Amino acid sequence: MQRVIILGSTGSIGTQALDVIKANPTRFDVVGLSAGRNRDLLDEQAAEFQVENTALGADEAEQLVRDVDADVVLNGITGSVGLGPTLAALKAGRTLALANKESLIVGGDLVKSLAAPGQIVPVDSEHSAIAQALRSGTQAEVRRLVLTASGGPFRGRSRDQLTQVTPAEALAHPTWAMGMVVTTNSATLVNKGLEVIEAHLLFDVEYDRIDVVVHPQSIVHSMVEFIDGSTIAQASPPDMRLPISLGLDWPHRVGAVGKPLDWTTAQSWTFEPLDEGAFPAVQLAKLVGRAGGTYPAVFNAANEQAVAAFHAGRIGFLDIVDTVQRVVESHELDGQLSLESLAAAETWARAAADRLIAG
Repeated sequence: MQRVIILGSTGSIGTQALDVIKANPTRFDVVGLSAGRNRDLLDEQAAEFQVENTALGADEAEQLVRDVDADVVLNGITGSVGLGPTLAALKAGRTLALANKESLIVGGDLVKSLAAPGQIVPVDSEHSAIAQALRSGTQAEVRRLVLTASGGPFRGRSRDQLTQVTPAEALAHPTWAMGMVVTTNSATLVNKGLEVIEAHLLFDVEYDRIDVVVHPQSIVHSMVEFIDGSTIAQASPPDMRLPISLGLDWPHRVGAVGKPLDWTTAQSWTFEPLDEGAFPAVQLAKLVGRAGGTYPAVFNAANEQAVAAFHAGRIGFLDIVDTVQRVVESHELDGQLSLESLAAAETWARAAADRLIAG
């Protein structure tokens, strides 16, 4: 039986993880839960799953990971605040089921230096798909990784057509139900840019061998192309419980998770090139990833500030990525990568973004 700590248990990833565990009570035992602010729901979850150890906030989540013996820590916290719990899980020797992509992207080599081979298991649907497909060949046989993107609510629109979109429209994702930041990042394609950096860090594949293709049906979650011309794709109905279940007990598959595709019904899957003129975030993310150091932290922090400003009505939709780009371009590396340098870079980036937004 896997002893599991769920960080961010009241959010989308956390609640779906508890659905998986509830359907497989002899396979998983929840030994710890943490939430950001929702104490009432956290208490309800703790009572239902008979969990004695709970935490509220990122600092308490770190302590929970250090103090409670567990096999797997599922980090479903949103944002770079999840970096501390990620580092704590790795230092404690837990398997890290990582849904909090920001902690790997921001932490970069700092996170990788602590992780033993196979200790980080991706929970993002795209990276879970790649991890599954990579089992079909060796690292030397991989030609490229292909991340799929739904295209978000504004797929097919030109840059000029994006000037007047509203926050409500940006939150109307056609496929996934997610929080405000992640949903907005999916609309700007910043989320896909972050996933490109994450794929590079997880799978040690160069940026020029990581591509993004738009697949609006969200059935093929990503693909691996091999040197013999074969492409292995992972396909399933869009349901995060599948990659979550794999994260909880990798590489074993868990029953009673989701429904398979219905092959008796006619269906069409389409794939389109990404319009980089309308959605420049992916190319910007590749530049940031190649620069490394504190640049990904700056990219992420500036984006969080810009997303908040957009939803507050202070800037337009296109200003989100434009602001991030201007902040990144004005950043300079300073010293070695550490928690202190990352925190300083994030603080600087937020202030720089706020000045641009105010101006």
